[in-house]
Order: sequence, then C-alpha cells, then structure tokens
Amino acid sequence: MNRSFRALRHRNFRLFILGQGTSQIGTWLQLIATSWLIYKLSGSAFLLGLATFAMQIPILFLSPVAAVWIDRLPKRRVLFATQCVALLQSSTMFVLVLAGHIEAWHLVAGNLVLGFVNAFDGPGRQSFLIEMVEGKEDLPNAIALQSTIMNGARFVGPMVGGTVIAVLGESWGFGLNAVSYLAVLAALAAMRVKPRPHERRDEAWLTQFTAGFRWALGFLPTRSALLLLAVTSFSTQPYQSLMPWFAKEVYGGDSRTLGWLIGAAGCGAVSGMVYLATRPSVRGLLTLLPVASASAGATLIAFSFSTSLWIALPLAWVMGLGMMLTAASTNTILQTIVEDRLRARVAAIYMMCFLGMSPVGALVAGWAAQHLGPPVALAMGGGMAIAGAALYARRLPDIRRAIRPVYERLGIVAPGQHQKI
Repeated sequence: MNRSFRALRHRNFRLFILGQGTSQIGTWLQLIATSWLIYKLSGSAFLLGLATFAMQIPILFLSPVAAVWIDRLPKRRVLFATQCVALLQSSTMFVLVLAGHIEAWHLVAGNLVLGFVNAFDGPGRQSFLIEMVEGKEDLPNAIALQSTIMNGARFVGPMVGGTVIAVLGESWGFGLNAVSYLAVLAALAAMRVKPRPHERRDEAWLTQFTAGFRWALGFLPTRSALLLLAVTSFSTQPYQSLMPWFAKEVYGGDSRTLGWLIGAAGCGAVSGMVYLATRPSVRGLLTLLPVASASAGATLIAFSFSTSLWIALPLAWVMGLGMMLTAASTNTILQTIVEDRLRARVAAIYMMCFLGMSPVGALVAGWAAQHLGPPVALAMGGGMAIAGAALYARRLPDIRRAIRPVYERLGIVAPGQHQKI
C-alpha cells in the first residue's frame, strides 16, 4: 500500500475513517447553522465569540480531568457514549429550530453541551488511534489521515452547510448532523479491538492527574511545542467566530459566502494534512512549527484588512494551512514519543492547548471586535502568533539537542549521525 495511506491497511481504522468522515461533515453543517443563526437573531459579534467560547472552554478545564478516567476505561466504550450524547444534542436543536422556538441563548447553551462532550471525546479519540492501528509503526500516518479527513469535512461541510441553510433553512443543518452521528456509531459497533491493559486504578487520582503534566511540561521540546500551539490557537483561531461579520458586512454575502470563507481555510488545513501524510517520519516537524505559526499570523493580518473576497479566499487557505500544520505536527510528535499509559492524558493536554485556548481567544476577540472593530481584533491576534513563533525559533537549537536522545532511542534517527531533526 502507498506509504501515504499505510494506516488504512487496518480494518478498524478504515471503519473509523468512514464513520468519522461522515460525522464531521454533519458537525460542520451544524456549526455553520449555529453561527449564522446566532448572528441572524442577535446581530452581535460578541455573542458569536461567546458561542465559540461555550463550545470549547470545557476542553480547557475538563479534558485533563476526564483523561484520567479515559486511561482507565475501554476507549471504544467512551467514544460510543460521547457520540450518543452528541446525537441527542443535535436532535434537540433540530426540533427547537424547526418549531420556531429557538433563541440565541439556546444555541450558546447547546454549544456548551457539545463542549462537555468534546472534553471526553477528544482525548478518547486520540488515544484510541494506537489501538486501531495496533502499534506505533503506522501511528504518525494515522494521525495525519485522521486530520486530513476531519479537515476535509471542514472544507466540504461549510460550503454544503451554507447551501443547505440558504435553500432548506437553518434547521436542516442540525437535522442532517443528527443523522450523520449514526455513521460513527455503526463504525464503532462493527470494530473488533484487542483488549489492552489500562492505567492502574489503585493509584491516587491526583498522582495520575499530574503525571501527564509532568511528562508534557517537564521536557523542553514538548513544553515549547505546546506553548507555541497555545499561543497560535489563542491568537488565530478566533477568526472562525468573527467570520459571519466579514461575510455579511465586508463582502456583502450570505450563508454561502460564510461557507466559502470557512471552507477555504479548511482546504488549506487539508493541504497541510496531505503533506504530513506523505512524510516518512516525525523528523523535521519541530523545525516546521515556527514557520507554520508565523505564516498563519501574517496571513491573518492581511486577511483582516482585505476588502476583496477573491483576495480573502487564498489568504484564508494559507491561514488554515499554517494553523493546522502547527496543531497536527505537535500532536504527531507527542503521540509518537509518549508512553502508552499516559496517552489519553497527554492528548488532553494537547487539546487543552489547541481547542481549549481557542475559546479564550474567541471571547477576547469578540470583546475587542465590539470596541475596536473585527479587523483590528484579528490583526492583533496575527501579530501575537508571529511573536510566539519568533520566541520559539530562538530556542530551536536547544530543542533539537534535547529531542535527539529520544529520537535515537525510538529508532527515528541513527545514533551518532547528524540527521535532520
């Protein structure tokens, strides 16, 4: 099998990709419907930021706690439970919108429910990958392919969602998402997973909770990568929550324009994941991080003051490329070198830095947009991303020296040879 798709030789991973790919398209239909409906009902840029904050803030505080229990439980059972709750949430939103009883606060509250679901689902999904591919050999490829599928949905879903909303109405963004969850539930039910040892339950909870942080933040390369990811996510991800304002006020468009803008960033993210899938190993990813982060920040500044949709779309593509390369490269490095017993907890810390910092940034950007205007709010975030990348780049020689013994022990680089890291 082509090395770019080598993880697909595993039956469980193929089922996962089919189910998750279908479900992710539905997720983006609902996200587009939610953001468009909130702006339609309230006209408030602050509420757009608050909705994003509500959906992702539980990841910041809850996912590291949830991961302790996830490391003690069968991962497939965890994912089945989270998908069932998500199905119930989207079905409830569908009924409220269809009946005409929806209000902006309902949508914010619904996003908060999804945030609690994702706090458990994200670490469970990331730590389940190694069970689906049965070892570390195909794990980097599995991470890249999973990210490609999820960001492919991010490309297709917003454009389909914008059209669905324009033609059928906002309610079907929620209804179709509810149906899409059946695909991932069917895939999980069809999997045959070998039993694996779980974390010991007799250890103190606090000891298990802090073990992941000690591992992730006590080592210069992982600490530096996670801090850069946190800064990049805080400063650049809020563009998504403010995109309805740009679609309507700057480009004079409708929900389809919103779909094209978010879809362009999704296409850039897919391009980055295809690139990662073709790479033979994790070598070079620590060097790629500051380049990707700075690129996202620079194009966000250019995007914030662009008045032409045809200029904004390629800028959004580069933004998506830079942001997702930063996130996925960090995740690939972490999942490659982490001990199996800490996998869910380290995945939770990764999500805390990636998805958990995004809502804080969205809330701050929403406040700045209300007082300074959305273009200034986004430009300030772009400048912060560039500054974070510059600080990381200054420590890069030390980071390379620190990671080399680990890569040598894992066979990623040959001992005594000056291979690129």
